[in-house]
Amino acid sequence: MILPLLFLYTFIGIALINIGYYILFANYSFSKVSRGSTKANFPISIIVCSKNEEKNLQENIPLWLAQNYHNFELILINDSSSDNTLSVIEKFSNQDSRIKVVDVKNIEAFWANKKYALTLGLKKAINNNLLFTDADCKPASNSWLEEMASHFNQEKQLVLGYGPYINNKGFLNALIRFETLITAIQYFSYAKANNPYMGVGRNLAYTSELYYKNNGFMSHIKITSGDDDLFVNEVATKTNVAICDTPESFTYSVPKKTWKAWILQKRRHITTVSHYKTKHKIALGAYYISTLLFWIGVAMSFFILNWIVALTIVATRVLFQYISVGKGAKKLQESNLILWIPFLELFLICFQMFIFISNSISKPSPWK
Repeated sequence: MILPLLFLYTFIGIALINIGYYILFANYSFSKVSRGSTKANFPISIIVCSKNEEKNLQENIPLWLAQNYHNFELILINDSSSDNTLSVIEKFSNQDSRIKVVDVKNIEAFWANKKYALTLGLKKAINNNLLFTDADCKPASNSWLEEMASHFNQEKQLVLGYGPYINNKGFLNALIRFETLITAIQYFSYAKANNPYMGVGRNLAYTSELYYKNNGFMSHIKITSGDDDLFVNEVATKTNVAICDTPESFTYSVPKKTWKAWILQKRRHITTVSHYKTKHKIALGAYYISTLLFWIGVAMSFFILNWIVALTIVATRVLFQYISVGKGAKKLQESNLILWIPFLELFLICFQMFIFISNSISKPSPWK
């Protein structure tokens, strides 16, 4: 009798922790789309770091140049590519004076370190306001630059954007998009709660003043990943961050098409979490552990508890999840994932556990 009762209280406690996070997420999910307060009219630099991206650059450089913004430069960085990336960049630069070329050569101290390449690109920028994206990212509209820039002001020096993945067929694609969605809801929610902790380099803007004041990436230059989230985690405050989540401001990327490729990507990304501020590691860790324990509890509850009691706890928690995450999914243009949210979460939790175990056994490969 004591064991079932102890399990019941524990299971309810875990479900309540989950619900607490969903209430936090709902604060963002149910808020209005964040639009800039003023129409931007200042110069801005778009910075793109590329490594073996000749095909994507052929497709996306024209899209970046076609932005409806009166004054910007496009800094294209060739990070020691072994394909025709440099040739593609130089071809476009000969056609448009707004393009600046940065050709990075490998040096032993910073081999395969994207931060070194970005640092050289940043030094080339002549404007204080900087907008970052990746070579494989397509802006959702010709207003992408204007939307992101409109959030800069004297106080806001860091703008968090959203970089979803293109919707294709298959379970892997759905899982990748769900993981991206959950991550975005989290970092937008924390930022809205005045506790920002990360952003994604696929769609991120900040000032060079903020960059140089922080000594760039120096505090984590030897960590091959984290040019986006570690930098944001270090410099973001409750007052200097703005959210830009208008559909016109999204940047879409092609997701990995094989499990192996995605696993390698996530193994690199997850190594940065251990370098976050302690308060963020605790908050994110509690969310992951409570979610994992909830699903373990679901499997056990129907054997230990009365099925009506077990079903009530599970249904209540899942209902909060559907309301909070579902609203966020609709807001971020991922409505077709809503029906499958609990199932995708379960698979994602198992996948993340696999990544944690893999990284504890061996180090992931660096920036390609």
